[in-house]
Amino acid sequence: MATPPDSPIEEVVYELEPTRAPKPIPVALEDLCRLTKFTRQEIRVMYRGFKTECPDGVVHEDSFKDIYAKFFPHGNSSLYAHYVFKAFDVNCNGSITFRDLLVTLSTLLRGSVYERLRWTFRLYDINGDGCISRGELGEIVSAVHELMGRRPHQPDDDRKAREQVDRVFAKLDLNQDGIITIEEFLEACLKDDVVTKSLQMFDCL
Repeated sequence: MATPPDSPIEEVVYELEPTRAPKPIPVALEDLCRLTKFTRQEIRVMYRGFKTECPDGVVHEDSFKDIYAKFFPHGNSSLYAHYVFKAFDVNCNGSITFRDLLVTLSTLLRGSVYERLRWTFRLYDINGDGCISRGELGEIVSAVHELMGRRPHQPDDDRKAREQVDRVFAKLDLNQDGIITIEEFLEACLKDDVVTKSLQMFDCL
């Protein structure tokens, strides 16, 4: 049965008291339409699928990693899934609600290149300090390599990964001060498709 047009969609939020069970609160369909680039019907369909897979109304990291493992069975997806989960977890509370999922998917699937790049910057900014270090870029690149089935600590693969990190970091760090700001990231990616492809930013989402 289709969801009535004015029917609220339940979303689970956690109370401050850790001992209390999650309490569903209504989320207006119109609010989700306004926040995203999805239609009412698309949201209804996605919500039904979400509730089927996540009956408690939230996705936790272990479940998220299990989902990623099904899409990338030949590699180790755990580390990359961890970083993607953090980027989806907009409230930084260890769980992804339907709203979180919908807003992020809207950005990745329907957003402009500029919006998608801003989200990707957040993925690479592991510690959330507003810039990307060489170490952070290296961690994500290594996670992508593992995701694709490349074994860690293999001299040849490790050398190629380091060369990729050095090459991409040099292109992104426009003023060569050892960190990549959001402004540098956007400017470099928007004017150089090779950099964007090197980041493999949308192939693993």
